[in-house]
Formats: sequence, C-alpha cells, structure tokens
Amino acid sequence: MHHPSRPVRRPVDCPRLSDRSPLGALEASFLALAAAPSPLTLPAHLVCEEPEQPALAVDQVRTRLAHPATSPALRERAWREMVRRAQELGRPWDTVAVAMTVPVLRRMLARLARPAHLERAEVEQEALAAVAATLHTVDTDASDVGRQLFAAADRAVHRLVYAARRQAVRETGLMAAHVGRLAHRGPLTGCQDEAEVSAGGGERDEYGVLARAVRARVVDVAEARLIARTRLGGESMKLLAEERGVSVRQLYRHRAAAEQHLVAHLKGPLGEQ
Repeated sequence: MHHPSRPVRRPVDCPRLSDRSPLGALEASFLALAAAPSPLTLPAHLVCEEPEQPALAVDQVRTRLAHPATSPALRERAWREMVRRAQELGRPWDTVAVAMTVPVLRRMLARLARPAHLERAEVEQEALAAVAATLHTVDTDASDVGRQLFAAADRAVHRLVYAARRQAVRETGLMAAHVGRLAHRGPLTGCQDEAEVSAGGGERDEYGVLARAVRARVVDVAEARLIARTRLGGESMKLLAEERGVSVRQLYRHRAAAEQHLVAHLKGPLGEQ
C-alpha cells in the first residue's frame, strides 16, 4: 500500500458549491489519488477471489466493486475495510470511502424528482454530507456497511426535496392569495391603490406588478399565476403542464403571449406610473 507523495484536497469536508459540482470535485480528488506517481492502493483480495496482483489502485477497486460479477461477500469485505480505514486513519481514506459512493449517488440523484428551483449542486452537497457524517458512526462489523451509507444519502436528499416542495407551496399559496384577492376587488382610489402597492413591497415588487396587471385586465388570474409559479416560484413547466392537462409546448406559448401583454403594459404610460 502506498500513499500519495503530494497533498490533496479534502472533499470529504463536502466541497462547497462552485462551477464544478460537488460530486465532480470529489471525483477529481479521488482520481488524483489513483493517478499519482505512487497511487493509493488497496489489497486486491478485497474485491477479487483469486487476485493476479497483490494490490489495486483505488479507482480499480471501485470499478471491481460496482461490477456485477463481484460477489456480495466481497463487496461487504471491501466496504468494511474502507470504512475502518476512514475511521482509524482519516485522510486520505475518508476521501476514498466517500468517493466510492459516487457511482451509486449519481444513479440515485438521476432518478430523484427534484423541484426546478432546487439546484442539483445543493442536492449533491446534501448527499455527500450525509455520507460523510454516517461514515464516522457506522459499525464496521455490520453486514451492510455500504448500504447504510447509501441509505443515509437517500434519506437526506428526500428530506431536502420535501422541504423545498413545502416552501414552494407556501410561497405559491401566498402569491395566489395576493393575486386573487386584488384581482377580484373593484377599482380603488389613487390613495388606496398606492397603499396596496406599498404594502405588497412597492410598485416594482414582482407579485404586486402581476396583481396590478390582473386588475387592469392585461392578463387574467390564471396567466398571472402561471408567470408567478414558473418565473418567480421556479416550478417546472412540465409538471405544471401535466397539472393543467396541456402540452408543455402549449403552456410555453401561453406564457409567452401573457408575458408579451405584460411587457407592453409595463412599457406604456399606465405601467410607468
């Protein structure tokens, strides 16, 4: 077993959001360990019944770990050893252990029904944080060490998605109530109108602008809600099209037409007041 001669970053601390995704940053650090002049290795017998060489680079171990021909017993042996090293030796084995989960995490997140306004990088970050936290508490004598790491990540990302959906529902509900309330009121005096707008965050407040446009009959309530839910709330046009029973293309055309009317209204003398 050889350790790399150069220092490496510690992505197990959960790489912060940047141009490179958290999973991508971790992957880069992991591959650097395997490609170093003295690559980090593990005993080959962990993933091979009859190894042809005494040791394998950690990326080769991960490839064998994911191969269908590798028996469950070998997988468990490898996971127990990697987690044991992470717990007892720390760096770089904590990086290796978390990086071993990346292929499974990618598949897991690809199947995740993520709200449009929830960034993929944030979900990746949450998954890695859960794996890193569980890594130091899991029992290395357990028979399902690897499965416990994946289960922790799965629970964490589903909690994040659930919280994001609840927040979106709350915000959309407040917006819909605001737009609907103003849309169904009669004409207001100038003083009342100014007070309403000030209470809603000012004339340039996005929801306030939509509410005024509804009252001016520039767009209807359904069009205002469509713009607010997708443009301001970040909801998926695909999911909203399914909800309304129309095609995605039709919904895009409908929103574009409503936005054209809204822009023309805002550019006019009434919209500039």
